[in-house]
Amino acid sequence: MIDISESVMQFLLAFVVAAPLLGALAALLPAPPGLKGKTPEQAVLRHGVTVTGVVLLAAIALAAGFDHAHPSRMQATTNVSWIPALHVRIHLGIDGISLPLVVLTALLTFLCALYSYFKPPTGPAPKAYVALLLLLETGTLATFTALDLVLFFLAFETVLVPMYFLIARWGGEGRRAAAWRFVLYTLLGSVVMLLGLLLVGIEAGTFDMVALATDNGRSLTTSVQVVAVLAIGIGLAVKSPMWPLHSWLPDAHTAAPTTGSVLLAGVLLKMGTYGFVRILLPVAPDGFRTFAPALAAFAVVGIVWGSLACLALARRGARGDLKRLIAYSSVGHMGFVLLGIATMTPTGVNGALFANIAHGLITGLLFFLVGGLKDRTGTTDLDTLAQDTGAALYGTAPRLGGLLAFGAVASLGLPGLAGFWGEMLALFGAFRPAAGLSRPAFLTFMTIGALGTLLTAAYLLVVVRRVCMGAAPAQAPRLPDVRGFEFAAWTPLVVLTVLAGLWPKALLGLTDPAVQQFLAGGTR
Repeated sequence: MIDISESVMQFLLAFVVAAPLLGALAALLPAPPGLKGKTPEQAVLRHGVTVTGVVLLAAIALAAGFDHAHPSRMQATTNVSWIPALHVRIHLGIDGISLPLVVLTALLTFLCALYSYFKPPTGPAPKAYVALLLLLETGTLATFTALDLVLFFLAFETVLVPMYFLIARWGGEGRRAAAWRFVLYTLLGSVVMLLGLLLVGIEAGTFDMVALATDNGRSLTTSVQVVAVLAIGIGLAVKSPMWPLHSWLPDAHTAAPTTGSVLLAGVLLKMGTYGFVRILLPVAPDGFRTFAPALAAFAVVGIVWGSLACLALARRGARGDLKRLIAYSSVGHMGFVLLGIATMTPTGVNGALFANIAHGLITGLLFFLVGGLKDRTGTTDLDTLAQDTGAALYGTAPRLGGLLAFGAVASLGLPGLAGFWGEMLALFGAFRPAAGLSRPAFLTFMTIGALGTLLTAAYLLVVVRRVCMGAAPAQAPRLPDVRGFEFAAWTPLVVLTVLAGLWPKALLGLTDPAVQQFLAGGTR
C-alpha cells in the first residue's frame, strides 16, 4: 500500500467516475483531442484510448492507495447532498468488494478502446462510438461505487443507452432486434427493481447503503424484506443473467461488435451479481434467506442448461455460432456466481466474487479471440471454421490457436488458473450452507453444479479439437497470426488470469473481511 491521503483518494475516485463522462462530451466536440495530422476518425479513437488510459492509471493509483489492512471499511468516500427533497445524495466509496470491479472495468474499457483504435468498428460515426464507450464506462463505474440506492439505480440504468446503440449501430446480423430485446428485458426488470429500492428506502427512512448494511435489516419487517428481495432480485437477475431470464443474452452477444461483447460479458453481467451482494445480502438478510433455495435452484438449472446448449452448438452439423456458444457459457458460469451468493456463507460469497472477476478476465479474452478469428476468416460458424477456412489453428495461426486453447482451459476451471477458485468455492459453500437453509437441498444443488463443470469441460474441449486441431485443408490459406495490437490488448488478460489462479489470496484477501462483516451484520 502507498500512503495516500484520504482527500487524494476521494479525488481519485471522483475522477475515475467522472472523467469518462467528460471525455464522452469532449469526443463529440468538432475538434476532439488527437495528434496533429491524423484524420478526424483516428483523432477521436485516439481520444478514447487516452481517456480510458488515464482512468485506468487513476484506478491503479486508487488500488495502490487503498488501505488493504482494513478492506471492509468504506474508503475514498464522497458524500454530498444532491436532491434534498428526496434525501438523495451523491455518495461514493469503495471497499474490498467494489475495488476489484472498478479496476476490472477500467482495464477492459481501456483494452477495448485500444483494440478499436487499431481495428475500428465497422459502421458510421466514430465520434458517437467513442462517446458511447466512455458513457458506458461512467455508468458501470458509478454502479460499482454508488452508496445511495437511488444513485445506484440511475447508474445501473445509464448503461442501457450506450449498450443499445453499440449493438444496434455497430453490431452484426440481427443487431436491431437483439438490441431491442436487451433493452426491453432490462427495462422491465428495472421497473420492478426500482419499486423494491423505493420500498426499502421509505420503510428504513434512508437510501444510504452503508447505513442500511449496518442496520442489517433490523428496521425492516420480514414481510417488507421478502417483497423487497423479490422485486429487487428480479431486476438484478435479468442482468446477471439468471435462467430463465437469460434469453436476451445470446442474441445480444451474437449481434454485438467485439468490444461490445467484451464489455457486456466482462463488466455488465457483474452489475447484477454485485447488486445481490452489495444490497440484498446485508440490507434484507431474512428476505434473502426465504428466496435463497429458489435462487440456488435457478442457478444450477442455468449451469446445466447453458452447458447443454453449448454442447448442442458445438456438435458437428449444428451450424453453431462460436460467439453464441460463449454467450451460453456465460449463463453457466454466472450460475456458479449465483449459487455461491445463495449459500449465504463466507466461502460461497467469496467464491462468487472471485468467479465474477475470473469470468470477466477469461470471457473477455475469449470474445477478443473470437473477434480476431472472425476478422481473419469472415465467420464464427463452427462448422465452417472446422471444415474450411479456419481449420487447424495450431498449424495455420499457432499463437492464435494457443491463446484460444488457453482461454478454453481457463474457462473450464483448470487448477492454477483464475476460473478454478471461484467455482470450487461456490460448490464448497453449497456443501455447508448458512443456518436456516436446507442442507440436503444444497447438497443436491452442489452435485448438479459439479456435473455442470464436467459438461463445461466437454463442450470447450470439443471446440478446441474442432477449431485448433487436425490437418488444414490443402486449399486453406495461412492465417495472419496474433498482431502487435492484439498482443497488447490480450496479454494483460492472460497474465491476470494466471496470477489470479496462482495467487488467489490477492483477491480473496480483499473480499473476505467485507463479506464476513456483511454476513455477520456488523457495523462499519
